[in-house]
Amino acid sequence: MSAARPLTTLRALAVTAALPLLLTACGYGSTSTDDGKKTAVAAGGEKLSADEVKIGYFPNLTHATALVGVQEGLFQKELGGTAVKTATFNAGPSEIEALNAGSIDIGWIGPSPAINGYTKSDGKSLRIIGGSASGGVKLVVNPQKIKSLKDVRGKRIATPQLGNTQDVAFLNWAAEQGWRVDAQSGKGDVTVVRTDNKITPDAYKSGSVDGAWVPEPTASKLVAEGAKVLLDESSLWPDKKFVITNIVVRQSFLKEHPDVVEAVLRGSVKTNEWINANPEKAKASANTALKELSGKALSADVIDPAWKSVTFLDDPLASTLGTEADHAVKAGLLDKPDLKGIYDLAPLNKVLKAEGRDGVDDAGLGVK
Repeated sequence: MSAARPLTTLRALAVTAALPLLLTACGYGSTSTDDGKKTAVAAGGEKLSADEVKIGYFPNLTHATALVGVQEGLFQKELGGTAVKTATFNAGPSEIEALNAGSIDIGWIGPSPAINGYTKSDGKSLRIIGGSASGGVKLVVNPQKIKSLKDVRGKRIATPQLGNTQDVAFLNWAAEQGWRVDAQSGKGDVTVVRTDNKITPDAYKSGSVDGAWVPEPTASKLVAEGAKVLLDESSLWPDKKFVITNIVVRQSFLKEHPDVVEAVLRGSVKTNEWINANPEKAKASANTALKELSGKALSADVIDPAWKSVTFLDDPLASTLGTEADHAVKAGLLDKPDLKGIYDLAPLNKVLKAEGRDGVDDAGLGVK
């Protein structure tokens, strides 16, 4: 993550080496795929101020708003004659790079890379314009080795990447147990093993890790291999809600095409409404999208529990973003950032008001 003040030479080298990892939200590698997919514009639809809007997201259940919204044509319906072009990413670094390069205009992304993208650009690259999902993160363990929370001490626990959202959460939780862990090496009263989510199930099966603090669907994949859910991270948060996926936009695109941004947000709000009203259909739609993107759908014993643990909502839960940043500071992975101006929720609140709903709050971190 980006530092707000100069670092010592040694710490600067450590942060530089870790930077690609710190940007990651859910940790599925660092490559991107330009789908080359451009949805058919709505018949007779009026074009907005841009010919097309390029949106990016992960092939991940915590990004199901984007998966389902594209799959069901709900974004395109709101955009009329302005086409949607999609690109998928395996991790936060490549999506932030694409946003900064103008390869995408709007993206679904986790809190850690949103914070990094904003602070590294001195507040010039992006704005968070809405929420998308909460929850979907669990501590799952080998029940033969770990039977209670206190048994986690002395064990090897996987997290997706050094400094990613789940890594920070686990380090903070361990500290609250009174355990000491060196954030950089992962060594201490608990050994933190940074492991790509793609290979975490194999690491668990081989016995090289005793558990993992991971997002869905990785958590449910581990459970399917015999692991047990020991802790759902949502239980640690007020009202059991914390941001796992935000919607971000290039500041220049927001300035030049506010009508397009508003249309995408309207599509997101209506997609979340459809997901929550039709959970089984939405789950099937998301799985169809995942199959088209990855070549393989999730099995029922994985997608069913994973889907239930994610809450889809429009509120970005701004106060939890600040708390997550504070946890990274406490862990020694981030110098205190200035996040004022990271949110611009005016377009979203306009959409919500038109739907007869209450607006959402930026926790004092909104643009002035």
